[in-house]
Amino acid sequence: MKFAGFGEHAVEFYDGLVADNSKAYWDDNVAIYREHVRGPMEALVAELSPEFGKDFGEGKVFRPYRDVRFAKDKTPYKTHCGGVIEQGRGAGAYYVELSAAGLRAGGGCFHLESDQLARFRQAVDTEVHGTRLEKILAKLRRSGWSIAGDTLRTRPRGYAEDHPRLGLLRHRSLYAVRVWDPDDTLHDRSCLDRVRTAWRQLRDLNEWARDHVGVTEKPRR
Repeated sequence: MKFAGFGEHAVEFYDGLVADNSKAYWDDNVAIYREHVRGPMEALVAELSPEFGKDFGEGKVFRPYRDVRFAKDKTPYKTHCGGVIEQGRGAGAYYVELSAAGLRAGGGCFHLESDQLARFRQAVDTEVHGTRLEKILAKLRRSGWSIAGDTLRTRPRGYAEDHPRLGLLRHRSLYAVRVWDPDDTLHDRSCLDRVRTAWRQLRDLNEWARDHVGVTEKPRR
């Protein structure tokens, strides 16, 4: 199945889910979700996997159910559909998401375990690899990307206050995101070209993360 765009009711489905995040709404509209959202997302990720999956693993589409075991928010369903190609969280990722807000693409280190964070900071601390990352992020900003991530309020232990890349060292996660409002592109094949172009722009960042952060060596919980 080739990707031909998300269904005409995809955004409308999420508008409704935001307003009524209940099992009753889900059951009444699950056929729309499968046809207009999940099916196209699976086709999109599958079609992009041959180009972006090398050294990054197979693509997948995330399940629509929220893990509410330890969450204060007990709403049962995610208000977006996300797809990703990654080896493991933190080691670079090609991410795409559809929601009522439109289309979102992203990449980088969305979550870092302690061993990954140590390797990230070690690389940022070096002149060669740290400067390379600064240049990658600057290029992404010029191309319209936002750079985000969880950061410390203070400097990490062991690094000088005048470190030239202290801002990067404060990061506990680091990724680039770009958002497009809902438009006609969502519903035809040109949406694939939009995501492909975005992911190509993320390649340098993801390869930096792959080479200098890598997958966590900690056992899965």
